Amino acid sequence: MRCIATWLGLMVLAGCASTPSDTSVLVPALGSGAEGAGGAAGSAYVLGAGDRLRVIVFGEANLSGEFLVNGAGMVSLPLVGEVPAAGSTLDQFRATLEMRLSDGYLEYPRVSAEVLNYRPFYILGEVANSGEYPYIDGLTVINAVARAGGFTYRANQRVVFIKRADTSAEVEVPLTATVRVMPGDTIRVPERFF
Repeated sequence: MRCIATWLGLMVLAGCASTPSDTSVLVPALGSGAEGAGGAAGSAYVLGAGDRLRVIVFGEANLSGEFLVNGAGMVSLPLVGEVPAAGSTLDQFRATLEMRLSDGYLEYPRVSAEVLNYRPFYILGEVANSGEYPYIDGLTVINAVARAGGFTYRANQRVVFIKRADTSAEVEVPLTATVRVMPGDTIRVPERFF
């Protein structure tokens, strides 16, 4: 009995020492974007085609509005034309836009930008309703499966395959309740084999 109590005590201490404040599990080896849309791992969200942005140029209502990152990764803005966005963080995009506006248009431009709608994610395989779904911040694979109507009776509920939008290969990931989904991800739920 004493052995069990000591073992439990050590497990609790080990768990406290290694538990981060953000308990979401980040999918390893999936390239950029593994940190979650809100930047849970300390790195910022990277924009991509399909993201809808709200851009505010302070003091310039005619230059402000909602804009879409097009398939070429650009945002078409009044006055300055197309500004590259895909592959940039919001801070990098803001800095690029401020630089373009200060190049003969505005003296000291101040720009604010935020993501209004993230690009969708895709889920296929052994789920009731495979397809394209809108992304919401903090989405996990379990939430994504629920949005797709749940697992089929043939689904392997131990692993999933995830392909990030900025990679060409899918990675097998153990299915836990905290595996995060990123905008543009493709999730494949495989069939189980008895």
